[in-house]
Amino acid sequence: MKITKPLFTFEMANNHMGDVEHGILIVREFGKLIKEFPEFNFSMKLQYRDNKFFHPEHINRTDHKLIKRFTETRLSDEDFKRIIDEIHKCGFISMCTPWDNDAVDYQIKMGVEVIKIASCAFTDWDLLEKIAQTDKEIVASTAGATEEDIKNVYNFLRNRGKIFSILHCVGEYPCIKENLDLNQIDYLKNNYGGINIGYSTHEDPNNFDSIKIAVAKGAVIFEKHVGVKTSKYELNLYSANPEQAKKWLESARDAYTMCGNNSSLRKQFSAKEIEDLRILHRGAYAISRIEIGESIRGKYFLAMPNVAEQVVANELGKYNEYTAKEVIEPGKPIMLGNIKHINHKSKITKAHNGLKSVLEKSSILLPKNIHLEISHHYGIEKFEEIGAGLIHLINREYSKIIVVMLPNQNYPEHKHTIKNETYYVIFGKLEVKCGDATIVLHPGQTYSVEKGVNHSFKALEEGVVFEEIATTYIKGDSAYVDEKINKLVSRKTVVLL
Repeated sequence: MKITKPLFTFEMANNHMGDVEHGILIVREFGKLIKEFPEFNFSMKLQYRDNKFFHPEHINRTDHKLIKRFTETRLSDEDFKRIIDEIHKCGFISMCTPWDNDAVDYQIKMGVEVIKIASCAFTDWDLLEKIAQTDKEIVASTAGATEEDIKNVYNFLRNRGKIFSILHCVGEYPCIKENLDLNQIDYLKNNYGGINIGYSTHEDPNNFDSIKIAVAKGAVIFEKHVGVKTSKYELNLYSANPEQAKKWLESARDAYTMCGNNSSLRKQFSAKEIEDLRILHRGAYAISRIEIGESIRGKYFLAMPNVAEQVVANELGKYNEYTAKEVIEPGKPIMLGNIKHINHKSKITKAHNGLKSVLEKSSILLPKNIHLEISHHYGIEKFEEIGAGLIHLINREYSKIIVVMLPNQNYPEHKHTIKNETYYVIFGKLEVKCGDATIVLHPGQTYSVEKGVNHSFKALEEGVVFEEIATTYIKGDSAYVDEKINKLVSRKTVVLL
């Protein structure tokens, strides 16, 4: 069933008492109620049993409680149709539980819109086969159904392309709160995808808490027995009168209000919530004088209080780059109006995905949960031209780094003061310039660079993946020919590969 609004089903069952006027009274009284809840959809449900439901030798028994009740409350065809028509007139979807095969044909003839499978008929395969031959939407209750039963019925209906929903239900009348087992809604949602999950309730009509829990757990169809007490007819212990049903619906409304609108999307925050939180953020203050055009990275400290329009801790981070548009004096707040802001998230993501693509082509096996260091010597904007990805695997007396580069990407000329290194190409081709020599390495080839020797390298057409096997890696041991690179505060972004 395509649920655009939560569906609340009022189960009249035999509370019409076989009296068509009483049945119409119930429909009209609850029809008035549903007008107060336009955010919900509503259905009214009946039951129907053909004579063939009863053994011919037992149909007239009065000593069997259920046979007596079922036969005494049966409606004539004319009276049944009157109630169905009134259900539609009052704005309800009509629903009916057929208890035998002929009852399926009967309710279709009577214009009933949705077929309800009672818990006791959940694995009545003769009846299920008959129902599956119709084009009606189906709602099925699961009281007493085993895990295997539910799997079988779910697969049966799915394989036949039926539109159906499953309800958690407890077959106790009334059901005490200790036996409501509302966690079964989670069980059904987690195990039976692609359908709507609901809750059929038989608890005390004055219990208005279970509906809130069912809403919070994600049920979207709800069923409750209802009736109207008169001087002629009493109500049973698990059927709600209009006043109780109203409180039940109000509780559901409260639950939806508290749960919010959409569990599949992150919420939108109110201006008050943002304002209330912002006062708790630490503000950014200059450690030393920041000149025009300088990055603020490494030149600020964070402290309370913040002032209006100040950069706060939550606005900083590795993807945000701030440069001063005005001189900022030591100890002064760094204001949003005094800085230029660039967010590099999309560019970092593009670099990350590009390097991963080259790694996947290489079929290299890497440890799980490893980090990728994206080196962008002239800023992330120029990464496709100049830079590399480094994966640090081992660093002891010896070190091993996996280097991955995009097609035609360059690594700037530099030297090491301490480290000696050897390159072993795994994938692609690597052009190495070392001193006055230039060599192109293919997969399986190696090349060694001694400390103190200027060198650079370039990935050719496909990109390249190679191992750098070296003596101990020491941060700051790389000295670049271009002094601008040496002076950069931050030229690396670390992400989870």
